[in-house]
Amino acid sequence: MIAPDDLICLKAIALLGGLSSAVSVSSQSLAQELGISPQTASRRLISLENAHLISRTMRGDGQYVTITGAGEESLRAEYAAYRRIFETHDRQYVLEGELISGLGEGRYYVSIEGYVSQFSDKLGITPYPGTFNVKLSPASIETRRKLDAMEWIEIVGFTDHDRTFGGAKALKCSINGHACAILIPGRSHYPEDIIELISEVRLRDVLGIEDGAAVTIEVTR
Repeated sequence: MIAPDDLICLKAIALLGGLSSAVSVSSQSLAQELGISPQTASRRLISLENAHLISRTMRGDGQYVTITGAGEESLRAEYAAYRRIFETHDRQYVLEGELISGLGEGRYYVSIEGYVSQFSDKLGITPYPGTFNVKLSPASIETRRKLDAMEWIEIVGFTDHDRTFGGAKALKCSINGHACAILIPGRSHYPEDIIELISEVRLRDVLGIEDGAAVTIEVTR
């Protein structure tokens, strides 16, 4: 098995183009790329060569390095491992928190036709006139940040009766099997531990809960 430090070195060579052709690599340039000393860079090149993961040739203008078939296989194995980590299908994120009352603005905004039509077309939700607000637990705040890397659905801003309404982004989710969506206005005034959701039903009623009740939100990638 390739040592972690050697794998980092091999990846750096690949990023320089060493998978497709011989690339000029000196101990000094590699050291600068990896943030190590030239002596350490030289030892790693020797280690990779001894393991038959790279081949090195000297030319008049310096040293050239090519990643071998075995070296490419090592990189592909690492790539496959990262794909299993980051591209697992149907990964589920769980957010936990407690139900809180909103500021009262949601009822107005989610009833505006320019938003309602987009919620229906893009989310499959004709929203109940009001939002469901949750204060996340400290442990769920970091999970909430991870959701930013997901593919959110854009809700486009529009003008209606000479008034401009801003855009937003939405992410489908569910609470106790009830379809809903996290909604973040383009100019959100909420802190990061507060999220606002829309649903076709008044979730407070169908769930039979009031402020302070525990809520679990599931987001499936």
